[in-house]
Amino acid sequence: MHVLTILDHPNPASFSAAVAQQFMDGAKAAGHSVELADLNAEGFNPLWSMADIEREGDEAAPADVVNEQERIARADAICLVFPLFWWGMPSMTKGWVDRVWTWGWAYDQLDDPEQSLQRSRTGVLLIPAGARSDEMENDGYLAALETAWIKGTFGYFGLSPRKLEVLYGSTGSLKRRQALLEKSYQVGLTLAPPQRTK
Repeated sequence: MHVLTILDHPNPASFSAAVAQQFMDGAKAAGHSVELADLNAEGFNPLWSMADIEREGDEAAPADVVNEQERIARADAICLVFPLFWWGMPSMTKGWVDRVWTWGWAYDQLDDPEQSLQRSRTGVLLIPAGARSDEMENDGYLAALETAWIKGTFGYFGLSPRKLEVLYGSTGSLKRRQALLEKSYQVGLTLAPPQRTK
């Protein structure tokens, strides 16, 4: 498989960057080819604008959006890596989703509201989080993220199978962080092939 990793963190020495690298190392060890889209380093513009809104039908998408869509077209699996930020996505990731996975390219919600226009791809979210697992589960945050991202957003994008891996305690001890990096490697190593969504 060809595996596309989308990284969102402004610091190239961040724990998120290390997670992305470990995931890709695991995928390569499993025999997959890998590609990294480092949104901050590449200067992706996350701002959803009138230019995005006014684009109609067959009119060409902005060049930066086309570049991202071409990356997705090459991919059999997509992994998004970003830190949990105010119980959601950082603005760069949210803008990437808003601008790249467009109506008429990713989905149309007309013939079948739950059917993506994209072919099936494996999808993984690796999310470093400072919170503990019991905090997120007991207070309902994990269920909310599963509903919004796994059942919602990434369902429309044709990602199947898809899973959310929250890397709890990522601001903790060195031993804890090393265990999370090993987990990220194993996720890449054991990446499942795409499954037809229908």
